[in-house]
Amino acid sequence: MNVRRAAPAALCGALLLAGCSSGFGSDSSSKQDSEGKQHLTVMIGSSGDAETNAVKAAAAAWAKKTGNTVTVTAAQNLDQQLGQSLAGGKPPDVFYVGSNTFANYAKGNSLYTYGDQLSYQNDFSDSLRKSFSYNGKFVCAPKDTSTLALAVNTAMWQKAGLTAADYPTTWPQLEKVAKKLTSSKVTGLVVDASYNELGVFMKQAGGWITDPGQAAMTADSAANVKALTFVKKLLKEGALKYPKQVDTGWGGEALGTQKAAMTIEGNWLTGAMASDYPKVGYKVLPLPVGSAGKGTLSFSTCWGIANKSAHHAADVSLVKAFTAVPQELTFAGAYGVLPSRTSALAAYSAKYPANKAFADGESYGQGPVTLPGFTKVLAQFDTDLAGLATADPKTILSSLQKNGTAALGSGG
Repeated sequence: MNVRRAAPAALCGALLLAGCSSGFGSDSSSKQDSEGKQHLTVMIGSSGDAETNAVKAAAAAWAKKTGNTVTVTAAQNLDQQLGQSLAGGKPPDVFYVGSNTFANYAKGNSLYTYGDQLSYQNDFSDSLRKSFSYNGKFVCAPKDTSTLALAVNTAMWQKAGLTAADYPTTWPQLEKVAKKLTSSKVTGLVVDASYNELGVFMKQAGGWITDPGQAAMTADSAANVKALTFVKKLLKEGALKYPKQVDTGWGGEALGTQKAAMTIEGNWLTGAMASDYPKVGYKVLPLPVGSAGKGTLSFSTCWGIANKSAHHAADVSLVKAFTAVPQELTFAGAYGVLPSRTSALAAYSAKYPANKAFADGESYGQGPVTLPGFTKVLAQFDTDLAGLATADPKTILSSLQKNGTAALGSGG
């Protein structure tokens, strides 16, 4: 998985894990500041200057309109710095919370629940609302979203004698073109060895790690076995490799350095290709369907508000400004994310038609597992997936089932 989306899909660091569920903010909300002008602090995990500058500009516009002031800080290590500030009892007022770490914060009562204060809360998809809900309450507004799609090197595609009619729409077609595009120097398909990308095949087969309510594990289902068996077949054929096997760090690098003819990546790919590999032509396509139909994964970050902030009313006002449709479209144009609000997606697709496959995926994308205490469970699953080529899919999934059930039983 691309490190460029470290903020949306970051895993809880060791320090944060210790604190996420230890009751940070357990004294409930701080006494609220009812004075006139207020100063807010915002901490983000930025992908680069474009994102940092865009958030600072939006914050400055809100400050000018309201008469308040805002300081935006781009953390060098969001998990660590946020964990330290929460532990010290002086967190930023507003901060990024990835969907993979959200449940740990929510369980620790670190987050102020404000979702019901948003009149447009239903403008976020069900998947996004679920990713940021805890104990039945919509906690924080999704900042943006990212989905996965298939990206193909157009020059390699044409050189292999393939046309638009050959764009794969099914698993057998994907296997066929991946094998055709594979040579001594190029691998047909390069995908990260993580459930955050290989999980698309589980969804397309009709499976997933948990049931929809995340109350029970469903990892060892026949659908998931079918999915990993297909991936293993591609690995054994050499038509699919992991980034490390082609001396790259992620699928986008493999595509950009032309060691891969295809990759499965998210919309963060577009910015990386434009800045790092501007001469490499590629096209983004919807992922092929499996036996159960379409399937992709969705990743997001929310605007968390600290329970211990003394400025909740102003915090919510700032988040409303950040999640206004025009502002979300500005963010999307600045650093390549998809708007989190459904009403903004049509305008996004019209403005960026090359990214339509990413935008369309939001309507059916599967969000990550958002259960407290699941970081180690999923990390072990990723470790097992790295060895899938020589392992038994049933054994891998049985282990995931066992580990996940134990974590559910312990309450995280």
